[in-house]
Amino acid sequence: MKTLYTNAVIYTGGRFAAGEFAVEGGRIVPVAGAAPDRTVDLGGRHVIPGLVDVHVHLREPGFSQKETIASGTAAAARGGYTTVCSMPNLNPAPDAPDTLRAQAEIIRRDAVVRVVPYGCITMGQRGAGELVDFAALAPDVVGFSDDGRGVQSDELMEEAMRRAEKAGRPIVAHCEVDDLLRGGYIHDGEYCRAHGHKGICSESEWKQVERDIALAEKTGCQYHVCHVSTKESVELVRRAKARGVRVSCETAPHYLLLCDEDLQEDGRFKMNPPLRSREDRAALIVGVADGTIEVIATDHAPHTAEEKSRGLAGSAMGIVGLECAFPLMYKYMVLPGTLTLEKLVALMSDNPRRIFGLGGGLNVGDEADFTVLDLGAQYEIDPAAFLSKGRATPFAGWPVQGRAVLTVVGGREAYRDDGLQL
Repeated sequence: MKTLYTNAVIYTGGRFAAGEFAVEGGRIVPVAGAAPDRTVDLGGRHVIPGLVDVHVHLREPGFSQKETIASGTAAAARGGYTTVCSMPNLNPAPDAPDTLRAQAEIIRRDAVVRVVPYGCITMGQRGAGELVDFAALAPDVVGFSDDGRGVQSDELMEEAMRRAEKAGRPIVAHCEVDDLLRGGYIHDGEYCRAHGHKGICSESEWKQVERDIALAEKTGCQYHVCHVSTKESVELVRRAKARGVRVSCETAPHYLLLCDEDLQEDGRFKMNPPLRSREDRAALIVGVADGTIEVIATDHAPHTAEEKSRGLAGSAMGIVGLECAFPLMYKYMVLPGTLTLEKLVALMSDNPRRIFGLGGGLNVGDEADFTVLDLGAQYEIDPAAFLSKGRATPFAGWPVQGRAVLTVVGGREAYRDDGLQL
């Protein structure tokens, strides 16, 4: 069945223009030709290639009390995402074809958006010990990561990069030097010292970014840095890009909108890496604006209410973000003029597709993965209404603007806002 979508403001070729497009057989097809079987008037709303989140914890298999692939992908669809890349913090960890298969079977059964998993770097996702069989996993993963753990050995990471490069997949690194953590759990800044907490120094992140960039330059491996949070990391990536190193990085909305001055004695403000200083946040904003940081990801990391109820010292690390990332970025980065809407779409859709080889768009022949946005919608973030099983967010009650009202994956509606009249 051919569906014609009319009266839309469509993002193609890096810009928005009024127009129409058609979908048939799960793909974008020419408007001209056979008459449509159905016509949908989008009422002047904006249409973008579906958002892509390259850093999502879906928690299944192994931790379904926190999130399931069904609940996590429902949350993704509501947030406007048509593709998410699932991190390997699972049981069993996806460190071999057999263990990856356990996750793939649930994805096939329950996912309502596209889910592309990561494989581990090390067996058991330990950040040490034996490397996985990169060649065996490569056909079924988007890249290799031990997210949640930094690979501590220089020699092991160098060999991992060589094998990943040979397998044609990126290394996607959580950068953290264990010896520099010293029991910390929030940023080692003024709030930490004033309230008697244990701090995580910035060097624990940027020192491993520095090492990994040198190894990526040596091996030629495609290298992506997870959840960059420090000004030093931004500058290291900027200089590496200028030298032609195959490096990219992401940050998350909470690092762009909050700093350690905003901390409260509440588990919903605890994540890893932690909220850094005002100066770090300013450097991240510059990095996003100048193209050093090419991706905004959520690091959606749901936990149970009990696990997030123990304050800053005792709560589990991680917050949720799939259902509020776009409206936060639109309200607080686009509307004030820090970013254009086109730049935001690049950061949340175009760039992750390009960097991770995911394809897609709104051109004829592309898979029909798209999101319809109501940019005038104004509301407050209400975690109680989330489709995710996770509720912990530092943005509860924040006023935002813009929302996904229709998310289509492969020509099939994955999410439709209850109030949408088409």
